[in-house]
Amino acid sequence: MNPVSDRNSFDWSGRTVLVTGAEGFIGSTLVDLLVEQGARVRALVHYKPYAEKGHLARYLGTSEVEMLAGDVRDPGRVMDAVAGCDTVFHLAALIGIPYSYDSPGAYVQTNVVGTENIAEACRRHGVRRLIHTSTSEVYGTALTVPISEDHPLQPQSPYSASKIGADMMALSHRHAFELPVAVVRPFNTYGPRQSARAVIPTILAQLHAGVREIKLGSLTPTRDFTYVTDTARGFLAVAACDRALGEVVNLGTGREISIGRLAEELIAASGRDATVVVDPARLRPAGSEVERLLSDNSRAREWAGWEPQMSLGEGLKRTSEWVAENLRLFDVERYQV
Repeated sequence: MNPVSDRNSFDWSGRTVLVTGAEGFIGSTLVDLLVEQGARVRALVHYKPYAEKGHLARYLGTSEVEMLAGDVRDPGRVMDAVAGCDTVFHLAALIGIPYSYDSPGAYVQTNVVGTENIAEACRRHGVRRLIHTSTSEVYGTALTVPISEDHPLQPQSPYSASKIGADMMALSHRHAFELPVAVVRPFNTYGPRQSARAVIPTILAQLHAGVREIKLGSLTPTRDFTYVTDTARGFLAVAACDRALGEVVNLGTGREISIGRLAEELIAASGRDATVVVDPARLRPAGSEVERLLSDNSRAREWAGWEPQMSLGEGLKRTSEWVAENLRLFDVERYQV
């Protein structure tokens, strides 16, 4: 399916745009989209003392993207990175639920304190717009579906708690300082470049490594999966939408699928032969599993003119092809072939 233009067109040509977390899965896809639309992109990437180039390697030595090594926990470096920017897309975060049980303090420092540093730098430098990245995990298990932005926030893991804190920190700067900030809340983004910590690339890596038995935790939770280019377009649409200032905007398809059914779809997309089994060791702590996530994307559609374009079937096929071509990026030796 070919992407279409969102209703609210916006000229990014010549604008200086900062993307934090720019080497990440969604961040690098957003950088690509901004470059395509003529923006001058400044990429804040986490410093690495080794020679890994990551998803932005093709921009090294070019004039399209300015690379800045840094950490959002460092207020001085953040202040320098934001200087002169028209728009800031804040995606840098410590992600992943399992590790948050072991090190919740680290999530607070990166996600909450890091967001405060970004917001304060944006306020002092007078940026036109700050787009802060949330997550659908903040809703917890759905009390009502589809989930609108008014759904209660439920911190069912330290990770989700830290993201709730980060969201509130960003929005507080709108109320206290009139900072032009909007919060985007993606629902389970997937696609090429996603790391093995997520369920879709994990299953696909196993399948392409020849595993015949896919071990998963609970198969009953449902998720609303959005293809990464659709999510990136959503970021740009919200950044161009004045109605979204001081508000939260969901980015999801409005369709859900169970993890068990998803695994079956992935087996079909990969063309492999495998069965799915429940591994008790992979089950989350009682009260922590989010059973259902299904977005109400009315605000994104009505305010920003955004809607998802990629079907789940086609998106899984493209993701499967990318994983097969990049199997070296996954720790396939640990899988039993």
